[in-house]
Amino acid sequence: MTVGVVVSCYRQERFLPRTVRALETALAGEDWHGVLELAVRSEDPLPALSSRWQVVSAFDPVTRMPGRPLTPGAGRMLGFAHCGGDWVLFADSDIEVQAPWVRTALALAVREPNMAAVFGRIEEWFVDGDRERPGQPDMYRTGATDRPVDYLAAVAFYRRSALEAVGGYDPRLNSDEDFELGLRLKQHGLEMRSLGMLAARHWSPPRPNLGELGRRWRTGICFGQGQVLRLYLGRPGFGALLRRQWLYLAALGMWTLGLAALGLGLVTRDARPVALWSLVPLAVLAFMSLRKGSLRLASLSLATWTVQGLGLVVGLFRLPGGARPLTALANRSPERMEA
Repeated sequence: MTVGVVVSCYRQERFLPRTVRALETALAGEDWHGVLELAVRSEDPLPALSSRWQVVSAFDPVTRMPGRPLTPGAGRMLGFAHCGGDWVLFADSDIEVQAPWVRTALALAVREPNMAAVFGRIEEWFVDGDRERPGQPDMYRTGATDRPVDYLAAVAFYRRSALEAVGGYDPRLNSDEDFELGLRLKQHGLEMRSLGMLAARHWSPPRPNLGELGRRWRTGICFGQGQVLRLYLGRPGFGALLRRQWLYLAALGMWTLGLAALGLGLVTRDARPVALWSLVPLAVLAFMSLRKGSLRLASLSLATWTVQGLGLVVGLFRLPGGARPLTALANRSPERMEA
């Protein structure tokens, strides 16, 4: 069995050396070929790469110049077109895969060739100055036993024929491309399974933080929730997507109610509607402070839901310029750069 590897770089190259080392260690002795896919020009130097790696980026179809920011799905499909392999391992550039999970996933792929995808538990780790500290021990709540899952994210091992059968990642989405792909795989009756073991560690600066919220808005990541709702309007799967966004919709509803209370107060010259409404965000902050043990983290959670909710509205009603369908890019000759 041959394995293709796609590492998608989307302004998170700080952790790329760790990602590459872990993949080469985990796949030692296997027949594999890796593709390092650059969605945008990297500002950081690339790590030293072995001869197994190929570095690709896309040309702008209008100017013929490289560097147009690809959506995550378009970038992964660009890598998919070049990596080969009966199975393809997708990993974000801030992921450190674990060798035991890779070996177990490979054995499962051989034993059950009709399996569509393999996932596993992902630990969250933060780099805070010169310190490394753990965050959530199970970011996607996959649990400690093997079980079917609805989607894969951050690190995903797909059978090539299964991905081709459903059309791969949707290049029109700025985010939520993993969940949307899972919807189509389930609709085709294909099984995705999570192994009850540690698959990878996800590295990042401490979060949530306001800088990360700004990055998600600038790169358009927070628009994907609205884009996918528009695409699925009136189609099977819309309800599942709506339930997935309930916190963002609830935040929007809360602030909309606040604006209505403010308008009523201005018209009636009565402060009571606003005072009554203010109990809602205060109650949310109190509950989240108890849950997270920090008023700062509670405030950041509410800010995250609000920004994501606003992004949902933007994505629902317009397609940002960087999110144009780029399926054709996967079939164009990419720019190859020598490592």
